[in-house]
Amino acid sequence: MGGLSSSLQVERQKRGKHSKRKKRKRIGFHLDMTPLVDITFLLLTFFMFTTTMATPQVMEMSIPPEQVEIEVIAEELLTVMLRADGAIFWHIAQDEPTKVELKDLRRVYERENLRENVRNKLITVLKIDKDVPYGYVVNILDEFNLAELYITQELAKIPDEEGNPTERKRRFTIAKLNEEELEKIKEL
Repeated sequence: MGGLSSSLQVERQKRGKHSKRKKRKRIGFHLDMTPLVDITFLLLTFFMFTTTMATPQVMEMSIPPEQVEIEVIAEELLTVMLRADGAIFWHIAQDEPTKVELKDLRRVYERENLRENVRNKLITVLKIDKDVPYGYVVNILDEFNLAELYITQELAKIPDEEGNPTERKRRFTIAKLNEEELEKIKEL
């Protein structure tokens, strides 16, 4: 056995040049995470800041606290009615309702608000069926708001009594569609 252990203890001789340098130990792969952490915190801070700065989209509506009846001149009243199925109708005064598509509602609203005899005096009433989805109402209100830009520009071209551009006086309300009106537009 002595011969076997002596053969194990014999070191292998290196071939080639012998150097006096020490054999380097292999070090595992090392990744410096400091810059990655910095970038992560910067991105996190950026997204937190920008999301808190985004204001929620809110539609402001002023609704009187109680029902008040106001007498108006019939020719100065534009009524837009919205049925539960999304059908839209409009009429002036006591005229018969006319069906209109959402895409054409803006032109009707602009035309009626800029008529010579009711310019800047027209009162708009949006009458809604109780079963109308909220999204339909928002779409109609959006069309009215887009039309207001054009109406305001057109009115500004007309001077008032003092020679200044005419300011837009918007009159608008929302009401429930009563049974009589619902029956009238149900057939259309």
